Order: sequence, then structure tokens, then C-alpha cells
Amino acid sequence: MAVPDFQTLMLPLLRSAADGRERSLEETRDHLAREFALTEDDRSQLLPSGRQAVFANRVAWSKVYLTQAGALAATRRGHFKITPRGAQILAASPKRIDIKFLDQFPEFKEFRYQRKRSTDATETLANDEQSENETPEEILDSAYSKLRASLAAELLARVKSSTPLFFEKLVVELLLSMGYGGSRKEAGEAIGRSGDEGIDGTISEDRLGLDIVYLQAKKWEGTVGRPELQKFVGALHGKRARKGVFLTTGGFSSDARDYVAHIEPKVVLVDGRQLAEFMIDFGVGVTPAAVYEIKKIDSDYFSDE
Repeated sequence: MAVPDFQTLMLPLLRSAADGRERSLEETRDHLAREFALTEDDRSQLLPSGRQAVFANRVAWSKVYLTQAGALAATRRGHFKITPRGAQILAASPKRIDIKFLDQFPEFKEFRYQRKRSTDATETLANDEQSENETPEEILDSAYSKLRASLAAELLARVKSSTPLFFEKLVVELLLSMGYGGSRKEAGEAIGRSGDEGIDGTISEDRLGLDIVYLQAKKWEGTVGRPELQKFVGALHGKRARKGVFLTTGGFSSDARDYVAHIEPKVVLVDGRQLAEFMIDFGVGVTPAAVYEIKKIDSDYFSDE
């Protein structure tokens, strides 16, 4: 079953606290997971950032919204209990509790809209409708993913329109940024030399040169098939090499990927999309446009409360 959105979790979460005793977020997550018949895979599904589980994030924000509406009260770190208002809400037997329902409470409305007062009210409400089932982290992650995908596409287009010499330079910069090779001069000489039996160059796996990685870099528009990989692997065998990397601005056929998955030596395929992703991750050809720092409560600061 898909993980319910955070608004769908609101009413079940409030009901779980109906007996008036203090609850922890951990036991509440377990209770809600059973109620919605979630599997371990459902519960372990991560946000795009990879830093938090989707289910845990949605339960936490459901609790935050109910607290801001006065239906729940935080008792101590990670714990809460129902309030008289929360009990009144349950007594009215609502079919659903969501943002529209909570907007009847002034405290919640203040919490919800205080950061948007400078924007046009109609535009704000329209935007809220579009993302009303997403938590703030999910909205940020979604926006980040879209910006990253757009940047990756633009990067790849730039690389494809570059000269072969620039592409060689790019490969040097990227591999050095990833921790391969020794000096920039040594790496440039190794990778930039003319092809040798299907090999475009070599680079040290680490700064100590404990192992050598053989490279093939092709600035292609189309798809690299199995025959090209077989030539590269044949060249690796001729060098008694154990490791190789084949980079291309294009893609790899499924047959090519299946081929390298079942052979020795070990060959890693880097297609155009992955190349652009690596460039973003290791800061090659990109520069920060803006940095947003998200902070949370420092519980240790309040430990003497």
C-alpha cells in the first residue's frame, strides 16, 4: 500500500491519542503503520534527499499541524497528548481532518499563512491547493529534484556541443574531482593521449597509484552497443587490466549493460545522464546559485528545562 499523505494521517493520529495519555512519535508511527497495513518497504521508503523516511516525515508533520491547531500539545521531546480542543474535534465525529478543516482555528491560520503575507492571497491559495498533500520537506525535495534535472539536461547539452579536446579536459577534471589520479599534469597526459587498441587512457585509482583504471571516453549522440564494449574489454584483456570505465555523452543499450554485468574485468559504464549527475555532485562546470540552510531545534540546549 502507498504511504498515506500527511493530511490523511491527521484524523487517525488524533484518534490514537483519544485516551488522553502521553504518546511518543515512535509508538504512534507503529500504530499508524498497523492501521494502514504498511509493509517494512513502505516504511523505509525515503524522501529524494535520502535523509528521512517518507512515512516518518509525514507522521511528524501531521503531528505538527495538529499541534499548531491546538488539537495536540507537546509534552516533552518526541511526546504529545490530546488537548480539550482535540477531544472536542473527535466528539464531533469528522470524516476527515485536513488543512481546510484546521483553518477554522485562528492559531493554525496564523501559523499557516504568516510566512506568505507578502504574496498575493489568491496566488497563495492556488499554490497551496497544488501541493496540499506534500509536507514542507517533500515540496523542497520536489523543487530541488526538478532544478537538478533541468541543470543536468543543460549540462549534457553543453558537453555534447563541445569539442573533443574540451571533452578530454572535462574527463580529467571530473576524475580528479572524484579522487582519482595524482597531479593534474599526470592525469591529463594519461587521459589525453591517442587511443591504443580501444583504450583512450589510464588513470590511477588513488593518489598512491596502487591500481590502474583504463578508460574509454566517447562523445557520441547515439547509443553505445555491445560491439563497442567488446572491443574495449578485449583491449583490457590485452593489458591484463582488472578495471575499466567507459564514458559517453550518449547512452548504452540494454544488451551492452547486460554484457558488462557478467564479465571480468570489472567495467563501469557512465552514460550522458550519469556524467551530468557526477558533474553536479563534484562541482565540475557548475557553481552554487543559492544556499538554503534548514535548521531544527537543538534539544541539548533545552536539556535543563
